[in-house]
Amino acid sequence: MPRPIRATISSAALKHNLKIARRFAAGAKVWAVIKANGYGHGLLRVAKAFEAADGFALLDFVDALRLRAAGVQKPILMLEGFFTPQDVPFLEKYALTPVIHCVEQIAMLKGRDLGGQIDAYLKINSGMNRLGFSPDNMLLGWNTLQDDPQIRSVTLMTHFADADGESGVRAQLDWFKQITHSLEAPHSLANSAALLRYADETRADWVRPGIMLYGCSPFPDQSAEALGLKPAMTLSSEIIALQRLQPGERVGYGFSYESAGAMTIGVVACGYADGYPRHAPTGTPVLVAGQRARVVGRVSMDMICVDVTGMSGARVGAPVTLWGDGLSVDEIAMHAGTLSYELLCRLAPRVPVVET
Repeated sequence: MPRPIRATISSAALKHNLKIARRFAAGAKVWAVIKANGYGHGLLRVAKAFEAADGFALLDFVDALRLRAAGVQKPILMLEGFFTPQDVPFLEKYALTPVIHCVEQIAMLKGRDLGGQIDAYLKINSGMNRLGFSPDNMLLGWNTLQDDPQIRSVTLMTHFADADGESGVRAQLDWFKQITHSLEAPHSLANSAALLRYADETRADWVRPGIMLYGCSPFPDQSAEALGLKPAMTLSSEIIALQRLQPGERVGYGFSYESAGAMTIGVVACGYADGYPRHAPTGTPVLVAGQRARVVGRVSMDMICVDVTGMSGARVGAPVTLWGDGLSVDEIAMHAGTLSYELLCRLAPRVPVVET
């Protein structure tokens, strides 16, 4: 029999979250971002749950071809475009929309016979300084795509660096408008944070929600529940052993936790090899039989220790929620000094996945 740990993926929650994104998008079309194996939820699983989206956005050609092989006919946006000249023929063959973000990609496209027409996105660097054309070479990209008879349409896009923070989107948005004001084309601007906080200014023609679709908040000061989002992944396990400690006894590797009094420790079948954050400190919350408890000591490869002193229902076999339904992954990420994105994407292949 397998270990008791499992990840439960709620298709109902995924569909609900897409409806929230659609509400904020108003009349704009929605790219459902499903990169990184659907943020750890399973590529084909989330594509099916997001069938009401207008298209899917991802990174890898292998994933795009998996979607096409599974019968997905919706538009697919390749967020990093293509990587070698050998990738280019796949664009028309599989009806993929590349994001063109550098002059090297323009060079790869030049002179290539695509066998038909494709749509393309031209990415503008509006200050994040990651991907995108700068003002001094943007017109080269724009004019080249406009003059190429194999390019059916061009959409302008940018990406916000701090839509979830104090800077917001104003400076980048103003810069984007300034350098593209003479270009007539559809726009794609909003990620999850911009869509939720600055919808009126950023929804444009296409929005690109990601983390919100999986039931997480992009904001440190606003919960997913407050935004009306539902957790799509619940990571759960069970207590597999109990230890009774006396005052001064210690727990786990490095003896990093010392008991101040008599206490009961529940050993849970979950560790960093399952995707739980190794650096989650003492005090990180878990749910044991529906009651809040706390991690104590270091997270091990296959186990964590939880303080269940005086807790009713704390027994071998008691259910434990590591994150998800009733305990936001955002909260776990905050304690561990990371982001919910990382925890969801890091779910280990050895964890069985159940879909509801």
